[in-house]
Amino acid sequence: MAVKIVTDSTADLPQNLARELDITVVPVYVRFGNKVYRDRVDISEDEFYRRLQHDSIHPNTMQPSPQDFIDTYKKLSDRADGIVSIHVTGKLSGTFSSAMRAKETLGEKYPIEVIDSQVVTMGLGQIAIAANNIAQSGENLREVAETVKKMIPRIRLLGLLDTLKYLALGGRIGKVKALLSLILSVKPLLTMKNGELVPYGRVRSRSQGIERLFDFARDAGNIQDLAIIYNTTLKEAHALADRIDPIFPKERIQLSRLGPALGVHAGPGILFVSIRV
Repeated sequence: MAVKIVTDSTADLPQNLARELDITVVPVYVRFGNKVYRDRVDISEDEFYRRLQHDSIHPNTMQPSPQDFIDTYKKLSDRADGIVSIHVTGKLSGTFSSAMRAKETLGEKYPIEVIDSQVVTMGLGQIAIAANNIAQSGENLREVAETVKKMIPRIRLLGLLDTLKYLALGGRIGKVKALLSLILSVKPLLTMKNGELVPYGRVRSRSQGIERLFDFARDAGNIQDLAIIYNTTLKEAHALADRIDPIFPKERIQLSRLGPALGVHAGPGILFVSIRV
């Protein structure tokens, strides 16, 4: 048996890839009014973004419960030497706290390491994939967990948002609130610092923003993994991958769709680049 990897749906791991790698993804909950859905289980990306843009009710999210993690850990324990559970930054979600409570409830009988990735979307996904590769090589629980912790500072994430409207509606604006007054006149660029979303800059047009994403990839150096994250603009994601191809081989670029759990706050029209160096 090997160490098993658990993450949550904010990692935006393509479902076929998660199945192929046997990475367990615990879904975040999305709520429209009184109706609650499990991210990508009860509601698809297409249905979610249609409703986000046209439904009169603005959705919100809820982290998985400790019981969700308890059930997941128990199910995996029979075929695992240990579990490394890696989750979205605790400064933006209570998911990490739920996982920690589950670990504490289960006690020492279940060898589990719970790690705050300090990032979102495929930054988290890249860590989960790399952790799985390490686990499959035969490393033990402590070794996998320690390697993951060293990997976290090597994630670089830059995102272009079409608007800050949805971050404001979802209450996740944090340190980005300094840009609110410019919400109608610019396209914001955001990055992660110490687990929080912070302004990276602003541009006057979407094309300028995409150019900044390309520059971000070009200047990264020593790229181990690169992912492009989109939600409603797949053609732009493919075009950016074509441009990056001379820097990092296109066949190794992971295209990933931002799911409902983060789409609630980011809104439509996002484009992110996540790099592990």
